[in-house]
Amino acid sequence: MSERDPALRDDLRRLIEPVTLGDPVRPLLWVSKSLDKLASALVAMGHKIGPNSVRKLLTELGFSRQVNRKADEGASHPDRNAQFEYINAEVVAAQAAGQPVISVDTKKKELVGNYRNAGSDWRPRRDPKRVKVHDFADKELGKVAPYGVYDMTADAGWVSVGITHDTAEFAVATIRTWFEKIGRARYPNARELTITADCGGSNGARVRLWKVELQKFADEADLTIKVRHYPPGTSKWNKIEHRLFCHITQNWRGRPLADRAAIVELIAATTTKTGLKVESALDTRVYEKGIKVSDAEMKRLEIRGDAFHPEWNYAVIPRMPKS
Repeated sequence: MSERDPALRDDLRRLIEPVTLGDPVRPLLWVSKSLDKLASALVAMGHKIGPNSVRKLLTELGFSRQVNRKADEGASHPDRNAQFEYINAEVVAAQAAGQPVISVDTKKKELVGNYRNAGSDWRPRRDPKRVKVHDFADKELGKVAPYGVYDMTADAGWVSVGITHDTAEFAVATIRTWFEKIGRARYPNARELTITADCGGSNGARVRLWKVELQKFADEADLTIKVRHYPPGTSKWNKIEHRLFCHITQNWRGRPLADRAAIVELIAATTTKTGLKVESALDTRVYEKGIKVSDAEMKRLEIRGDAFHPEWNYAVIPRMPKS
């Protein structure tokens, strides 16, 4: 049916995602809308489909009905769900206006060298790949920090593989690289860039250097940058985690990350049945830790907080060039 109606899958996914529940790291997702309601909504959008066909299509998309599972510990922010809804509304509005929307984050650091990598791959019987017994970092190769940009609209990713520190400067440099190499051509009429990000890490809501570097990028690109942070403790709900990073991990399972070039190649070779495409490059620049940003520097930034949780939702406005 979806072959005769190419827009059907995308419309169903859009209906589901705002109310997707469960653990996004797992391959199975589940929804709180009934088959009848989903079928009725699709019919209203011009599709010819019934509840049974919706069930089959949901299965193909990787969804299933599941019971609750005890997993959460500790208290969550009272506005957690409201922030999820706010982010979703902002993303949908930006996409409807033809403006780019990206999800960003750092994938966990990886040892470079002949080390064990989780998972398994096909090899001749009784011929496992031999790797080092101990995971002590190689003094020359060290570790790499892959920072990713996932384009939600295009279902495409960019990953810069850093060789020094995962800092806010590195994070924004990756976003800048994505925009210069891919984003500007893909969105020639871009006036705004919406970024969804975790609340912590190098792109955290309280990281001053993150905001300083975003201001520099906004000024250079003449873009208003809208940042939407996920509430504390909900980083796995960021789209990049289960739309990009999990597929990279799956792609290189059971393979030692022998050198930096191999890591870049494995990331760029990542694909999915839904059409994900990924590009990657090594970033050999040195990013220093511990850069301090003064109160005076912060006052010079053109940052406007939204009415709803301005600490999580804010816009970085390009400043007029000095005459």
